[in-house]
Amino acid sequence: MNNMEFSLDESFLAETTEPSRETVHDCLILGGGPASMSAAVYCARKALNCAIIAKDFGGQVSETSEVENWLGFQSVNGRDLVAMFQDHVNSFHLPVKTGAGVTGITRVQNLFLVETDGGLTYKGRTVIVATGKRHRALNVPGERELTGHGVAYCATCDAPFFRDKAVVVAGGGNSAFTTAFDLVRVDASVTLVNFQEGWNADPVLIDRVRSAGEVTLLDNHQVIAIEGSETVESVRVKNRDTDLEQRLDTAGIFIEIGLVSNTGFIRDLVELNDQGEIIIDCACRTSVGGFFAAGDVTTVPHKQIVIAAGEGAKAALSAYDYLLKKGLV
Repeated sequence: MNNMEFSLDESFLAETTEPSRETVHDCLILGGGPASMSAAVYCARKALNCAIIAKDFGGQVSETSEVENWLGFQSVNGRDLVAMFQDHVNSFHLPVKTGAGVTGITRVQNLFLVETDGGLTYKGRTVIVATGKRHRALNVPGERELTGHGVAYCATCDAPFFRDKAVVVAGGGNSAFTTAFDLVRVDASVTLVNFQEGWNADPVLIDRVRSAGEVTLLDNHQVIAIEGSETVESVRVKNRDTDLEQRLDTAGIFIEIGLVSNTGFIRDLVELNDQGEIIIDCACRTSVGGFFAAGDVTTVPHKQIVIAAGEGAKAALSAYDYLLKKGLV
């Protein structure tokens, strides 16, 4: 797939129109990741008057260098996969509002009013929230510039590309040790860098990683810079007790310091769990009728591209059923 060329946003958006603020849409789909785009395809196939509102497109998929677990492709670049999703959605000529972050949703009688940071409001009989999660960033020099070029956030997607290489994992909890274990299984040499003093992972997981392969544990250390020209070449860390700095030669760094749910705009509307995820049932229904959610932003376990896409399809079909039972379509 690497010989295929796609433009990520421009060609997609050039052929779309913005949703009308006067129209009452059957469904407003919020987000630009695989759950959102899958929901859009299914809504369009049900001939619903729907629109997409997204800050940007791709989500975490566009941060992934290669995807090897999307059915039908042994390997596909993350940005290429997003571009193909966009081409599919664009074939239905749906209205799209991009560059707009959602700031709030209110329900007035039987309508949802979706407000964006541009001061615009859109109307929908139903809403599907698929705004996903964002990685908690280290916010150090080099992180943003080298994302997808050695800076990684998903071991399930990217660990195989670091076979027999030196890799740094930033974090000290279960996700960091799970990532370390995935890397050790492909014979990577792993250095775990934990900001805090004391590891927060389950003891059985720590023991498994320590006994699995070549692993170095740096407790109470801080990543202060990620360095490299075209790809990651080294990571600079500092001992938080002594302030002593050292440079770790490495082919990459996996950042595993947590995820943040993109749900700040609906905290007073639907029920969330203690991690800020939208609580849904098996049909992607929330605590509010007509309000659906899909993908990583929800309580569904195993945050994977294929699961998000499936959940997006379910949410769209549930929204259609809701409208059908209400006699609105």
